[in-house]
Parts: sequence; C-alpha cells; structure tokens
Amino acid sequence: MRTSRFVVWADKKLHRAFGGRVSLVALAGLPSLRLTTTGRKSGLDRETNLLYYPRGDDFVLTASNWGRPHDPAWALNLRANPKCQVALAGRPVDVVARELRGEEYDRMWDELLAFWPGYAMEQHEAARPLPVFVLTRVAR
Repeated sequence: MRTSRFVVWADKKLHRAFGGRVSLVALAGLPSLRLTTTGRKSGLDRETNLLYYPRGDDFVLTASNWGRPHDPAWALNLRANPKCQVALAGRPVDVVARELRGEEYDRMWDELLAFWPGYAMEQHEAARPLPVFVLTRVAR
C-alpha cells in the first residue's frame, strides 16, 4: 500500500504505451480492466486501472482505495451515475454498476477474500467496510 502512488503512475504509463493491453496487475497474473466513469462534479470521463474479480459475465470491483480511509473517486462516480465502461485489453465494453448491500454483500465479500486475500489487509488499514460493485454488460 505504501507503493500505491508508484504503482498507479507506472500503470498509467504502461496503459498509454501499450494501448491498454498491458498493466501491472495483469503482469502479476491477475485480471485487470480500465474503468471509465463520468465525473460526478465535472461530467468528464475519468479513467482508472483496477483489479477485478471475474464472476461469470460480470466484473466485480472492490473500492479498497489502497487501504485509505475514504472511498475512491470512481466509487463516488458510480453511485452518481452507474452507466460506465470497462476496457479489457483495450477493448471497450458498456456496463452498468450496482453496489452490493446486506447478505448479497456478505456472500460476495467471502468470494472476494478467497480470490484476493489482500482485501482483508486493505479493509483493516482503511477501518471501513469496502464497497463492492457488480458491473453487468449492457445488452445491445
């Protein structure tokens, strides 16, 4: 978590250099995507590279914000406007986000910890529940 600034900086450079086909997360053997949300204040596109949990045809995102005490901007943007886009290896996919709550959240949290145990450390560091969003492809 201490290296988060470097990781984010390097990931942006890799994304630009390889047209979205390479990320640090992917190099580590984990699934990654580029999320594009609409800024809730600016109305501008905001892009973020993220680790995701592939669950069927859905994409599951955890708003850990590297263990910081506040939710990341992309989570606030999704709450304001759940229509967004993900790019997998540079290929865009339109999706709509839904934040999980209650028992559905609890079940998914268990799956997420089995997928990436580091979320427990980030939740402990953040001292807050980490929001979880399921992004579902939009039918065309």
